[in-house]
Amino acid sequence: MGPPKQRALLALLLTQAGQPVAVHEILDVLWGQDPPDSAVNVVHRHVGALRRLLEPDLPTRTASRRLVRGSGGYRLDVEPDELDLLRFRALRDAAGQASEAGDPAGATELLIEALGLWRGPTATGVPPRTQAHPVFAAVDREHLAVVKEAAERALETGPGLTGRVLITLRHAAAHHQLDEVLQARLIVVLAATGHQAEALGVYQAVRSRLADELGLDPGPELRAAQQQVLRQSVPAAAPAAAPAGPRARDVSPAGDEDCPVPSGPADGTDEDLAGAENAEDGTYAPKVRPAQLPADLSAFTGRRSELARSHALLPPDEGDQPSAVVISAIGGMAGVGKTTLAVRWAHEIAHRFPDGQLYVNLRGFDPTGSVMDPAEAIRTFLDAFGVHPSRLPAGLDAQAALYRSLLAGRRVLVLLDNARDTEQVRPLLPGAPGCLAIVTSRNQLHGLIAADGARPVTLDLLTVAEAREFLARRLGADRLIEESEAAEEIIALCGRLPLALAIVSARAAVNPGFALSSIAAELRHSHGSLDAFAGGDPVTDARSVFSWSYRTLTPAAARLFRLLALHPGPCCSAAAAASLVGLREPEVRPLLAELVRAQLLTEEKPGRFASHELLRAYGSELAHAHDTKDDRAAARRRMQDHYLHTALAADTSMAPHRERFPLPPPAPGSVALTFSDAWEAADWMERERSVLLSSVEQDARYGSTGHCWRLAAILELFLDRRGRWRDQLTMQTYAVTAAQRLGDVSGQAHAHQVLGFVSGRLKRHDEAHAQLSRALELYGELNDPVGMARTHRYLAFQSNGLGRHRQALEHYRQAAEHYEEASHSSGRARIFNEVGWTYILLGEYDKALAQCRRSLALHQATGDRNGEAAAWDSLGYAHHHLREYQQALASYGHALDLYQELRDCPLVADTLVHIGDTQAALGAPVRAASAWLEALEIFDGFDHPDAEAVREKLHRLGEPSRKGSPALRV
Repeated sequence: MGPPKQRALLALLLTQAGQPVAVHEILDVLWGQDPPDSAVNVVHRHVGALRRLLEPDLPTRTASRRLVRGSGGYRLDVEPDELDLLRFRALRDAAGQASEAGDPAGATELLIEALGLWRGPTATGVPPRTQAHPVFAAVDREHLAVVKEAAERALETGPGLTGRVLITLRHAAAHHQLDEVLQARLIVVLAATGHQAEALGVYQAVRSRLADELGLDPGPELRAAQQQVLRQSVPAAAPAAAPAGPRARDVSPAGDEDCPVPSGPADGTDEDLAGAENAEDGTYAPKVRPAQLPADLSAFTGRRSELARSHALLPPDEGDQPSAVVISAIGGMAGVGKTTLAVRWAHEIAHRFPDGQLYVNLRGFDPTGSVMDPAEAIRTFLDAFGVHPSRLPAGLDAQAALYRSLLAGRRVLVLLDNARDTEQVRPLLPGAPGCLAIVTSRNQLHGLIAADGARPVTLDLLTVAEAREFLARRLGADRLIEESEAAEEIIALCGRLPLALAIVSARAAVNPGFALSSIAAELRHSHGSLDAFAGGDPVTDARSVFSWSYRTLTPAAARLFRLLALHPGPCCSAAAAASLVGLREPEVRPLLAELVRAQLLTEEKPGRFASHELLRAYGSELAHAHDTKDDRAAARRRMQDHYLHTALAADTSMAPHRERFPLPPPAPGSVALTFSDAWEAADWMERERSVLLSSVEQDARYGSTGHCWRLAAILELFLDRRGRWRDQLTMQTYAVTAAQRLGDVSGQAHAHQVLGFVSGRLKRHDEAHAQLSRALELYGELNDPVGMARTHRYLAFQSNGLGRHRQALEHYRQAAEHYEEASHSSGRARIFNEVGWTYILLGEYDKALAQCRRSLALHQATGDRNGEAAAWDSLGYAHHHLREYQQALASYGHALDLYQELRDCPLVADTLVHIGDTQAALGAPVRAASAWLEALEIFDGFDHPDAEAVREKLHRLGEPSRKGSPALRV
């Protein structure tokens, strides 16, 4: 439900449901007397977020039907049956009508039903100062008034209804210990139901509390109630006149004998829990301290930080008890060890809850598919405390109230394992301080965290060290030491998932003669399949365990889960997911959220989704079983078009004048992104880099459309600038293979060309020459002058790298002829600059200046700012070698400004290196070091190979140059 103030705003609107709430009232509730200047804007932002939560399918810029802005403020419209507060008020009003009609039993029934809707103080989960605001306190007073009225009406009815009211009355009295009218009602009702001694005990407790905390004597209501008990003038609850209809049935709740006094001791000595025999029906509630925790796992491994965080939820002094109910929500994907951790923690702290430990498997995700109803769970808990079935009140609300009353004033641990959702859990939560509820679920229980204050503990995969310890505890440390490499491979192939490790270690343990290397080989050969993780029963079979989460999904989310297995990984964006299923981004986001809640996906960063390899394998199996081959191919095509066309948009933003080739139109349903500037485009490229490389590899293996070589061609400049030369080599190798398989000569030519260039970067000069020669041959077959020109430029680059500068000039001459043939002015401008650079290497600086100036003028005429920056940098390099250092710095300054404007970080760093060189030549070592350190920080950020050369410059200068070293202080 968002941040605290957003939750408080929602609570405020709900308390005033259907009525406009003025903005100034909202500001008063959220900030008090001194709201910040931005308060109104913050309110607008929270309103927008709430509208998206309440109406996720509402189209953009469409008026909300729920959260409406009017002249009087904001109004939240809800139906009477959608909000428990409205239902509560309706039942209260109906009770008043029944009372006026002379039906006290009917009125009491309605009041009890209303009280059963109460879940605790209003606005729980918002900051205490906000929760104390009068608007929320007024709602709490409504509840308290109904409790008092129900007690008064109950005295006019039969013992069954009086007993049911007594449960709620005790609970309310425990939370409002200084409310004399409420305590007086409790005393009278206790006496009326035959609990005179307890009634007098309550009076003495309240009298002491008033004296100790307020320095006051009991008021007239309390004194009158005591006198009624002492004089035995409290009438026994009269039998109720049986009205017509379903209320005529006999109800015999366990509230009177089985419920403890809320303020009673936690040592288990009071008589209420001990039970008493009923002479009429022989029922008996024995004195029981349930100890239902499952056995702890002797081979429990790791999770030290998670256990420490869990222990921190309780007061450090074991003699203290929490001031409120503590709820811990342990979450994580299937098989990650939620129950194991919960049981271990529960055993470690069981001694702090001497009145009992309750456990139930709620079967939220179970092989039988039968989710446990909360009423069934409550009945098992009441049975654990010895409450006879014949004494159970009717209805879930009444049974839940009895359960909470049994726990009030006691210290009980409740472990709710394998929960489906918040609604299943909420009736099972204790209501009074001193108790701890531990909840485990594969679903993210956002409601429990937001509304009930649960503290989340999310389990991740084991670390490698924990996984190693996991295997050692099961197989023996000696066996792991003897076959350490095989053990490490097993850990990697199991993805550090405890369930997978348990299945594999069990196989190794029952077959001690099997070498771990042979088991690792089995896993390796079945990678991409779950066959190696099949256990002997459903709870130890990965495929079965995953299926319990999958079958809870809506059909649309289930389809998305299956098709996500086609994604190359490791992370998938919302746009890529939308492309896979052929939806728009706003339509796919709720489906992604559903998968995240079900722990079938994790949102590792905002908008970036990933899943465990074994879950991907499960999704792939499902896709092949449920989706046709054509459906899978269409989904993969839409996804690949998303990456291809988005990468083209990014590359165009970063280098608008670069030579490009046309792309086929994207498939219908594919989402292509656009970018506002080069910085945003480069950020997307870097964020998606590993996915893009995997997409090239995937299409090389399975594709038939040319996505592989086209995407590789688009990524060429980005990877080269960032020094990702080995990635480039791998990607272009896939590209040339895929293009050969398709018989695509243009794709082969481009891939050979880039392979030649990157081979030269890696000093593989023979291979570079062979690849570029093949590219030149293929471009000749295609009669592509631009392709031949670019290949000659790359050959010139290789020649310069080998010191063959005259040979480089010949290649540039041929490149210029091809560009002239194609009327390619941008290419000719680049030739001038690169020829100028070659003249610098030859020591012919005047010729270099002339060529670079021609390049600069042509780039400025065509508006190519990348080319203009490169020409300025070359001019600076020429001036440097002419020892015209100030002119060099001025030229570098122009280049640096342009590269920074273009957000071209690698070339910013390259220019900074040149500036540092010139400052060093000027005898300014501090300024030189400053420029080099700035360049080094950029290069290190990309893990660029040129960083080592800069680090060597700094080393020679005597400045710190290690990674992570502080910047030079000038």
